[in-house]
Parts: sequence; C-alpha cells; structure tokens
Amino acid sequence: MFYWLMKYVILGPWLRLIFRPRVEGLEYVPATGPAILASNHLSFSDSIFMPLMVKRKVTFVAKAEYFLGKGLKGWLTKMFFVGAGTIPVDRSGGQAARAALDTQLAVLRRGGLAGIYPEGTRSPDGRLYRGKTGVARLALESGAPVVPVAMLNLDQIQPPGKLIPRIQRVRIRFGAPLDFSRYAGAAGDRFVERAITDEIMYELMELSGREYVDTYAQKVKDHLARTATGPAREPTEPIPA
Repeated sequence: MFYWLMKYVILGPWLRLIFRPRVEGLEYVPATGPAILASNHLSFSDSIFMPLMVKRKVTFVAKAEYFLGKGLKGWLTKMFFVGAGTIPVDRSGGQAARAALDTQLAVLRRGGLAGIYPEGTRSPDGRLYRGKTGVARLALESGAPVVPVAMLNLDQIQPPGKLIPRIQRVRIRFGAPLDFSRYAGAAGDRFVERAITDEIMYELMELSGREYVDTYAQKVKDHLARTATGPAREPTEPIPA
C-alpha cells in the first residue's frame, strides 16, 4: 500500500512535474507476467525514476542494513526503500548472492517484475562496466524475458555523492525483450551464463550509447580507493577483468 501511495500520491506526481521524464520504449515492458528489468546503474535516483515510469510494481533487493538504521536518518532511509518496493536481503554471509537470487525468483514466480543492475554497483564514471552473471542465472532459472533499460542521464542529474539532484529532464530508454529460452536447462553452466550476460550488456551499451569497459565496476572503485589517483577514467588498463 505504501508503495502505491508513494508512486501515485505522495512522491510520484511531484517528481513527474519537476523532472518531466522522457521515456522511450515503455511498450516493451510486458503488461502481465514475469519479466526482468536489467538496467545500467548511474545514480541513486535510478531506483526512483525507473519504477516510477513503469505502471506495474518493480521489485529490487537491497542489503538488510539499509532497513536497520537508527534515528531519523535510518527511519527515512528505511521508508524510502520500503516505498520503492525494495526487499531486504541479508548479504553478509557466504550465501548472500543466492539469497538475493532466490528473493527475485520468488517475485518472478508470482508473475511480477524484478529489477536488477547487472553491473552490481553504480558506475564510477558513467561508463558501462562488465556485468555479473546473476542476471543470467535469474533468466535461466525463471524462464522470464529480460527487458534492457538504459538510464541515459541520471548521473548528470544526481552524480554520486550529491544529495540534492539537479532539475533536469530525466531520460530513460527501454529495449525489446531478450528471450533466452534457447538455453533452457543450462542453468549453472558458467559459459552460457557469461554469454547471456554479455548479450544483455551489449544491448545496454547500444541503448545507452555509453562506452563499455570489460572490467567489473567494483574493481575500478577499489583501485581508486587504494591509489587515490584522481578521476575514475585513468586506471583502465592496469585493472584485471
């Protein structure tokens, strides 16, 4: 109930009025049945604007710590994630990835829409980074189509580290659904999972027009944290894929 109040009464109408979202390809999101919405990840605001533009509920997962904060800030953070339809998952143990996958599978088996960022973290510099194979496992185990979603300018509207977004028209582009039924029964085959993931990332590259880097985004972030050498664009070659 809180999700729908946030989307259509409390927050959604104001966001539409202020940021005037321009959306292409929304017709590619199935009106019924399960589907995976796989998006590039540029900004904290991605999880606000993409679900806002889809008529159906989009469910993401997030680490449980976001729901356990104390004080006013903790309560506001929890309310945001609840309002965004996010499900908390304990990601502290060795089975963290499996727990997140099982949660999203449950959403898909109920006929819902599961949102996922294949890069696993926000891009440090706006480029598109190598996808993790969780999205492929989700597609193989659920049989659901994958709808690629390109966030086109959210990094300009709310760059990492910025609390207050700039007032600018939000642009989002949905692509045609990708059907991986030809790989039915291949769940667990790491070569198939990598092929599917790379196909999804290629579609995101085409949709977004962003440069692709065949390195995990988290490795770039870790490298920058260790070296503190400046812009994220510099250390591309020395970082192993």
